[in-house]
Formats: sequence, structure tokens, C-alpha cells
Amino acid sequence: MPRVCFCILCAVAAAVAAALLLGASSPAVAQEKPVSFIADVVPILKDANCFGCHESKKKAGKYDMTTFEKLFAGGANGDPIVAGKPAESEFYTLLVTAEDRRMPPRDKGDAVPKEKAAVIERWIKQGAKIDAGLDPKADIGKELRARWKPPAPPAKYPFPAIVNALAFGGHHEIAVWSLDGEPKLVKRLHTRAERAYGIAFLPDGKLVVAGGRPGQEGDVRVYDLGAKPAKSDGGVEFLDGVGDPKVMLKLLAETDDSVLCLAVSADGKRVAAGGCDRAIRVWDLSGGVASAKLEQTVENHADWVLGVALSPDGKHLFSSGRDKMVKVWDLAAKESVLTFAEHQNVAYGVAANKDGTLGFSVGADRQLRSWKPTGDGKQVKNAGGHSEDVFKLVGNGTVLATGSGDKTVRLWDAATLAGTKTLTGLTDHVFAVAISPDGILVAGGSYDGEVRVWKVADGTPVTGFNASPGQPTKFAPPPPKKK
Repeated sequence: MPRVCFCILCAVAAAVAAALLLGASSPAVAQEKPVSFIADVVPILKDANCFGCHESKKKAGKYDMTTFEKLFAGGANGDPIVAGKPAESEFYTLLVTAEDRRMPPRDKGDAVPKEKAAVIERWIKQGAKIDAGLDPKADIGKELRARWKPPAPPAKYPFPAIVNALAFGGHHEIAVWSLDGEPKLVKRLHTRAERAYGIAFLPDGKLVVAGGRPGQEGDVRVYDLGAKPAKSDGGVEFLDGVGDPKVMLKLLAETDDSVLCLAVSADGKRVAAGGCDRAIRVWDLSGGVASAKLEQTVENHADWVLGVALSPDGKHLFSSGRDKMVKVWDLAAKESVLTFAEHQNVAYGVAANKDGTLGFSVGADRQLRSWKPTGDGKQVKNAGGHSEDVFKLVGNGTVLATGSGDKTVRLWDAATLAGTKTLTGLTDHVFAVAISPDGILVAGGSYDGEVRVWKVADGTPVTGFNASPGQPTKFAPPPPKKK
């Protein structure tokens, strides 16, 4: 039975805001309550993006804020915090000053809201203490993430959610649909990640998911969709990918921001993922998921990594990024062998042909390009056809499929770059594309939550639906032809 997995995202800001309003304490009570460093102060620093400039690599003003100990140690200007005296603590006074020295800098963002600055003021007045049990040397960003609990997905989505990723085989969940007959929701996998940007099946059916919470955290995890469900309701199995170790089998990576792309080698022995931290991590899964180990971390891009692919022989890593570059990395030699810079704009996706002799890439220049992944990386061909940015590129060696902001999926011959089909029906930007392992079907997912499936051979529509549970299906397959 064919199945397809989708990442779905919905915003619940109104509900969260209402909960905050209902649960807010009166000013008098808030004043009396001890201020927690990790629960009250660190989230304010995170929201103000303090860690973006004052982390272990950048250290703006020689100030590292990643641990409680370093926060107190200060930087070029000496001690930033005087316990009990906020007026003498630059850590606080720079948040509220009207001078150009204000933190965060005016060109980096808005001032910290008065009510949040007041929390930091109270914390310093109360002695600027660390929470009991918290190690002063611990990374406070990681400590904050460890204390965060993902919300449960809604039973029914109030409005359509973006389809960011799909794979043949939400809002904090992966929805699994059966395509055997009418589209049917069969499983809902609760995840810690708010959004999944990359989904791929391993040869044994395990699901690898890359995603995160934008600006907060990122991760790569492996799940068993065949595990015993926490419950079943209306024919849908609910899997707990947050707390059940039989469902969430392996945490491969945790990062400070979203992981945006994912690739699995043809034999399933290697997994690669890249994202907002500009790094690509490569894992060895040859000993199985339980024994997976980080093989290497590749830092070859100057900006977000938006696309990754592994050559068919598993020896080379292809990547594309927001730095407008496409790169090839030799995994054995652990060195960069090629930079392809013809796009001259954001490069969103990358792929390889069936024998690894050609690389392909797409981007904001609306072009599909092929090039030699060795030597000087000379461009072989380029092809146009999309009228907006091309966000997604996938291939099975002989056929390429692209998804674009022009609301279409296009199919291409990998050998000639001849456009073979333009697939229509989606009504918003196409962010996700997948080709079935047998090469028979291609699917596209869009910003408005819609999914369409077509036959690769002739472009015939097969089915379509909204991947957000509870949303009505807007599409029905064409009626069978009369004999």
C-alpha cells in the first residue's frame, strides 16, 4: 500500500495569547515571585537575539553569553552584572538606555520591551542568582531547550497548514496518508519539531526527519512508524514521537536553529543534513540506527544550507545554500573539491544523476542547471520554464522534478534537461516534491496545505487532498474513462 508522509504547520498564536492573558499574575504577585534565571531571564535574551552576537564563536565585544559563568565574567568592558544593583549593571542599563549604545543594537532589532527589561531588573535586585541544580558552566541555550515541552497538535486544523516536506514510503507532527484508493489519513506522529523540512525513508522503513523551531532549535531524528500507537481514533493511529522511545528511536543531532534539508544515500548507510547554522552533518548508519555515529561535520557554506544530496556511490556530498553557491565535498578526503557559482542568487536545491557524473541545481534565478561535479565544475546545460523561484529539486537518476513559486511541478529528462511535463492543480507556492521509489508517481505539496499526485509517464492527475487533518479535501481524481 503506497503511503506518503507530510510535515504540517499551523499557527496557534491566538490561543497562546489568550492563555497568557488568562494566566497572567497581577503586578503585585509578579513582584513578589522570585525571578528564575533559566525560566524568566534566558528566554528574554533568546528573544532579543543576544546569543546571535555573543556566542562562543563571535563574542561581540569579547562577551560570551552562552553560560551563566561567562555571562558574569563579562567582556571588554569588565563586569556586566553587579548583584543587587541593576543601575550599576551594564547588562541591564544597556537594555533601557536611549543612547546609541543600546542593546540589542538599533540595526539588529527593536529594544527589549519595558516589561521584559523589568524582569531582568528584578532578577538583579534579587541577587542575580542561578537556579538550584543548574551548572554555571552549562550551555544555557541547551538548558532552555531541555525544559521546553512541545504542544499537542490540534485534533482538527482550524485552517490549512504549509506542506514543507513529503516522502513516499505540522504543527509538531508528521501526517501519514494512504494513497491506496481514496486518500486516507492513517497515522499522526507527534514530534518535538514544530516544522519538518526534510523527510526520508531508510531502506528498512524507518523515517528520518529534519526540522525544528525557527530561531529556537533544530534536530534530526529517526522514527519507527510501525511502533505500537499510543491510541487509535477513527481509524487513525497516534504515535508519540516525543516521549515514547519505541517510536523515536534515535536523536542524531540538536542545533540552535532549524535543520532545513536532508539526504539519505541509496544504500541507507549514510544520512546528511544541513541548515541555518551553515553546517552539514554526515552520519554513518552502516551499523544500524541504534549505532548511528556522526562521521563528520562539513562547514563549507557562508550562509544557510538549503539543499543536500549524496552521490549514488556515497562518496561525495552535494550542497546548495543561501550564499548562492553549490558545493561538492569529498567525504573520504574530507575536503571541498568544487564550487559552482553560476546561479548568482540563492541556490535552493541540488541533486545528482544516476552515475554521479552530473550535478543539478535550482534557485532563485528560476533556472535548472547541470554541471560537471569534478574538475573545474563547468556548466553543461541550463533550462528555464518556471516563472518564479524554484524551491525544490528531486531526482531518481533519470527523471528530475522541480517545485516553484509559480504553483507548478515540472518534470525534466536528467540527460538532456528537456522539460517533459508541467503539472498543474496546486494553487500556491510549491515547497515540497517527491518521486516514488518505483518512479511511477510524483507528488507536490504547497504553502496552502494542498497535495497533488500525478503519474510520471503522462502527467495524469491521480489524487489530491489537503494534508492538514480536519481540512476538507478539495480535489477528486478524474472519473474513469468509459469503455
